[in-house]
Amino acid sequence: MTSPVLTTDEPHAANRRGGKPPRSPAHAMPTDRRRRDKRLTVAFFLSPALLLYGLLVLTPVALAMWFSLYSWNGMGGLPSDFVGLDNFRRMLSDPIFLGDLRRGGILILLSLLVQLPLAMALALLLNQRMRGRAIYRLLFFAPYVLSEVITAVLFTSILAPDSGLLNHVLGSIGLESLQRAWLADPDTVLMALFAVITWKFFGFYTILYLAGRQSIPHELNEAASLDGASPWQQFRHITLPLLGPTIRISVFLSVIGTIQLFDLVWVMTRGGPVRSSETLAVTMFDFGFQRYQFGYASAFSVAMFVISMVFALLYVRFVMRRDTQGAMTTMGGAK
Repeated sequence: MTSPVLTTDEPHAANRRGGKPPRSPAHAMPTDRRRRDKRLTVAFFLSPALLLYGLLVLTPVALAMWFSLYSWNGMGGLPSDFVGLDNFRRMLSDPIFLGDLRRGGILILLSLLVQLPLAMALALLLNQRMRGRAIYRLLFFAPYVLSEVITAVLFTSILAPDSGLLNHVLGSIGLESLQRAWLADPDTVLMALFAVITWKFFGFYTILYLAGRQSIPHELNEAASLDGASPWQQFRHITLPLLGPTIRISVFLSVIGTIQLFDLVWVMTRGGPVRSSETLAVTMFDFGFQRYQFGYASAFSVAMFVISMVFALLYVRFVMRRDTQGAMTTMGGAK
């Protein structure tokens, strides 16, 4: 007797009888095994990044917290003179620390009120049709490409009291009364530093705002124009609200960058004169590598970390909440 031959109609017949066709080997794999394999794959690809993050971020943070509990000069092996929270008590009552907070607050306020609005105005201008628009974009972005050290050296020469270009120009146009020792005068050094910071970073925020502006559909402005809306009304009711996510991320980057400001200040003024331009990062470096008070310097580094972390968490939680929720919803829908 010959064995029956399975025809193409028999699977359908099996379905009509309540049976199911044979499953493929991939579908036959147990669900738990597939989940385990997926987790192993994710862990394999994430492990290099997690290793680097642990070595370059988490480990220094943990070491700084540990060192901040000791009175240590950085020499003679590991610290042994445990002082607990004395470094933090000293820091909170130290006029240097309080002055750093005040100066950092001034720079943050100036950045939000001057630097970012200037960058937005330039972005809206560069979004218009004009001859040489690409060249202007390149010129405005060029300062951001320069390193902080090169920028600091350049403007140290420009702002020099005797041979500096700025004082020379002021003298040549009859404004000798405005000549100053810009980086040596406690009354002008912070504003001079802010001008250099603005020149260095406004191009980055200009490109950021320009990208956000170009993501807004032109049809919205055209429809508003047909309805009789003026350019100011279009900016206020269309452009500005739709630029909201870009504005919020630029504020976040500006505040965090100002808290961690170091390179420009150290090269140009080293925090002087008489600490009138010091920031938290400059003070930390001064106590750690100039005075060899590594325990106290570590307390400053922990304070910088805590201030940045608290600001980031609160800002993301309350200000960027809608933006992050939208991103998570998009990612969830892409699965």
